[in-house]
Amino acid sequence: MSEPKSNISRRTLLTGAALAAGAGATAGASYWLGSVSRVSHSFGKKVIVIGVDGMDPRLCRKLMNEGKMPNMKRMAAAGGFSNLGTSCPPQSPVAWANFINGAGPGSHGIFDFIHRHPHEQCAPFFSAAETIPGQGAIEIGDHQLQLDFWPFNHQPPQTVLRRQGVPFWDFLDSQRISSVFYDLPSNYPPSPSEYGHHKCVCGMGTPDMLGSYGTYQYFSEDTPAGGVEEGGGKRSRIEFEGRSARITLVGPENSMLKLPVPVTIDVDVHRDTESGTALLVVQGKKILLKPGEWSRWTKLDFSLSAPTPLPSQHASGICRFYLQEIGPNFRLYVTPINVDPSKPAVQLSEPEDFISNVSNDLGLFYTTGFQEDHKARSNGVFDDDEFRRQATNVLEERLALFEYAVENYDDGLLFFYFSSSDLQSHMFWWEGEEDPKHPTRTSKEAASRYQYVKELYQRLDQIIGDINDRYGDKATIYVMSDHGFANFGRQFNVNSWLRDLGYLNSRECTSILVDCDWSRTRAYGMGINGLYLNLKGRERDGIVEPGEEQEKLTRQLIARLKAVRDYNGKQVIRNVYRSSEIYSGEATTLAPDLIIGYARGYRASWETCLGELTPDVLLDNTSAWSADHCADALEVPGILCCNKPFVATDPSLVDIAPSILHDFGIATPSTMTGRSIFQS
Repeated sequence: MSEPKSNISRRTLLTGAALAAGAGATAGASYWLGSVSRVSHSFGKKVIVIGVDGMDPRLCRKLMNEGKMPNMKRMAAAGGFSNLGTSCPPQSPVAWANFINGAGPGSHGIFDFIHRHPHEQCAPFFSAAETIPGQGAIEIGDHQLQLDFWPFNHQPPQTVLRRQGVPFWDFLDSQRISSVFYDLPSNYPPSPSEYGHHKCVCGMGTPDMLGSYGTYQYFSEDTPAGGVEEGGGKRSRIEFEGRSARITLVGPENSMLKLPVPVTIDVDVHRDTESGTALLVVQGKKILLKPGEWSRWTKLDFSLSAPTPLPSQHASGICRFYLQEIGPNFRLYVTPINVDPSKPAVQLSEPEDFISNVSNDLGLFYTTGFQEDHKARSNGVFDDDEFRRQATNVLEERLALFEYAVENYDDGLLFFYFSSSDLQSHMFWWEGEEDPKHPTRTSKEAASRYQYVKELYQRLDQIIGDINDRYGDKATIYVMSDHGFANFGRQFNVNSWLRDLGYLNSRECTSILVDCDWSRTRAYGMGINGLYLNLKGRERDGIVEPGEEQEKLTRQLIARLKAVRDYNGKQVIRNVYRSSEIYSGEATTLAPDLIIGYARGYRASWETCLGELTPDVLLDNTSAWSADHCADALEVPGILCCNKPFVATDPSLVDIAPSILHDFGIATPSTMTGRSIFQS
């Protein structure tokens, strides 16, 4: 963490307070003074779960056999190591929701990163959370004021968690057993704790101050004058007069305006090519950087004007600056503007002050769900080394937070999440023995980048070893991942395929969101693995009759999809699943009709995820994002390593929650479909 406020941890302070209570204090008294969970009914029981996103079992086994992951090998010898069955489809929001509920998508209702509104004819939205526009307001000049009390009863805009069902920590909470989660995916906004024994900092799914999953800002002298808006980023031209220039950071929209516009902050830039430095001045703070240097986190105060006579409102954000080049082409990268954890403008934790308490001890840190800036790499703002450096910054922050989490842990459940193995694998993974031809890199380059992933696994192994050394004989420790990884060299556009076979019309259609003829379209793709029938009575413009026609079309699509072959004869799709056969529960309303399980090496095309069509159905993946896990679930299982022997031979994500509850003596609830790995 940058800008540490103190080298003294809260635990150290508490311990000091206990000691200061005097030598006459009894052991029991020091317990009450020193414990952060003094009302917990954990009775000293400890369970620690390390969630390592995307850690792959095949690579783990290889490195363990080579002696390069000795700590995990040691832990596996004591307890066990296994593939961990992932979700179908194996996408992170789906998989982590399986972990949370101890049950599949039919329980939590998340089937993909993206869902569609059938009554709006495939209008997409993020599956795990959705922002609902406000209703009603009083207009005052250029502003509008929403009053949510009688007699006005306006409805302010709100972001709602779409994950359904009962999270497993609720059963701990009701038994007064403490649980604390750091960066838990699929839990934004955070679900509440009814009894006050649950704490959680939100993870994947948490937006930045612009309301996106991460939008960097980039300033250079060679950016076109009008700027460039690209997925995950904004580019602007910087123009110097002499040695000085001014750039503008774009912040959150002021929703109190009738026509909301972003609030901005100017930054003065002074370039000194003789000393090779640049001075940034932002809201009175001065930041001196050399090329290749990162600033610390910088607080940004966004002033949101309010209708007269009300005072302006303020929202606090944070960002870091990275000076890439001072000349001849000045280049400056600014991280996505994160919500300030020390003064969060929106609720990022449960309880609400939990994250600010952490920040008060540690300083500032990333709060967006996606912290490694893969978009900057994919868009060419970063090269490989710069992305690796930024990802390392993230990991260093995570390690400081992890140390804090461990120091402030007494008993109950501790969950900690690492994202590094997922987002770095997306950019650097390439298994050359499986496919020596990388679509954009030479074999030597691909092997060199893959080495980064192996080194990362070894570093994570050291972390696992440390926690095992500290708690191995006092706690049940799980190391788990939500899925594994695979090469992603070729991409398949399901909508183009449907168009070529006449299921989607017209043949000139470029996007199902723009120019699709729904009166002649029987099926369409949305999201990464989902395929939907244009079903009458369900979709707004549905034409496929439920019943016999629906069944005939379904059988036909499954058979044809399984038969798809690439130019070299390789099978593109390993399996196609009917959601009606693999999902059960009360939350299936938005489920796709079919789930496409891609063979290793293949994935849905970038364009098809939001309904765009391409001339070709199959094409090379030329993105820096050259590995993925959104394949068939059987191709990319996760890992489970436990220091306590388990008997399950084919554990799955849905089994972890019942296993944790089992450790605390709680029987598997009826809401779960998984079972404890410790029971035969």
